[in-house]
Amino acid sequence: MSGATAAHGVPEPLAPSTPHLWDVLPAVVSALGVAAPTQPLLTLAPTRRAVVVLVDGLGEQLLRRRAGHAPFLRTGLDTAYGLVCGYPSTTATSMGSFGTGLPPGAHGLVGYEMLVPTEDRIFNALSWQDGPDARRWQPEPTVFELAERAGVAVTRIGPGFFDGSGLTTAALRGGNFVAAQDLSARVEAALAAVRQSRRALVYLYWGDVDKAGHVHGVDSWEWTAELERVDAALAELVARVPRDTTVLVTADHGMVDVPFDRRIDLADETGLLTGVRHVGGEPRAVQLYTQPGASGDVAAAWQSRLGEDARVVCRADLVAEGAFGPVSDTVLPRIGDVLVNAVSDIAVIDSSRMRPELLRLVGLHGSVTPAEASIPLLVWPARIA
Repeated sequence: MSGATAAHGVPEPLAPSTPHLWDVLPAVVSALGVAAPTQPLLTLAPTRRAVVVLVDGLGEQLLRRRAGHAPFLRTGLDTAYGLVCGYPSTTATSMGSFGTGLPPGAHGLVGYEMLVPTEDRIFNALSWQDGPDARRWQPEPTVFELAERAGVAVTRIGPGFFDGSGLTTAALRGGNFVAAQDLSARVEAALAAVRQSRRALVYLYWGDVDKAGHVHGVDSWEWTAELERVDAALAELVARVPRDTTVLVTADHGMVDVPFDRRIDLADETGLLTGVRHVGGEPRAVQLYTQPGASGDVAAAWQSRLGEDARVVCRADLVAEGAFGPVSDTVLPRIGDVLVNAVSDIAVIDSSRMRPELLRLVGLHGSVTPAEASIPLLVWPARIA
């Protein structure tokens, strides 16, 4: 599997040989005969049509561990690519990487909750409530836009509320959007879309594996049941696409279960907020925006409190390691001054500001462990050229 790890499960700095989620769509459009925005570290056989399915939360380790419940997906594991989703291992960042073909330091979606530097406030990149103008926040063209300009029929399929949302506009704009609610309807929409053009790129999103993991945990029967349902639907999709169609399945991150007695509550440990202006990120990948000159003291206090359960790093050090890829001057101040990454089964919460339903989540992600950061790319090539 690509993406070696160093001590404590922390991925090594980005290396030229490490494929990431941002390589997927550039490789797909290259296979479709479109000039990719970047040189992907993946090579796919030429194809006339492609369907790319992103199963939210389907980490590589989770899939391999439960492969007995996924007989169809298991057939693709032996030839699957092992990718790294990028940092942090969270949906908003991964969607930016997937959609633009760029690392987070370039597309600027650097976390679940990020700082708007010009206004010194935090916003949530998933809901995009009171967020900045999405096209200005992420002005680079998406791979979907580039494919559409090159004459490829592009269709994106997901829940209706995604269409025109801030995150979709920032990360996944381009082509036509088709709203479909349940999984079978999305498979039918994908089949209809790919059949409508001799040169097509179809993207299908499914989020219920992630939901089951968050609500019930990745070791639950509910998570396994959802995997079985997805497996059956993808088997049908692959069996019914035109013979000149390549089908790819990937994910945006993995997940780990975090016991409730392993959660550090900032409402009870207010000393950790000394020198902190804003808390962003998420429970396993906290981003601390500090008062001027306070970063070193804040980092030391958090490392002392969390010990070997977390790696606490100042922004300059993590950027230098390549966690975000090359970081533009515009994106740099969006990243926390101090970054706290869980490397064991812990999380940092704040019961004074987090909604009760978020405090009840069992499965979490965002950090750098292989269980969270490693994702699969399974490929079923076209049966005819």
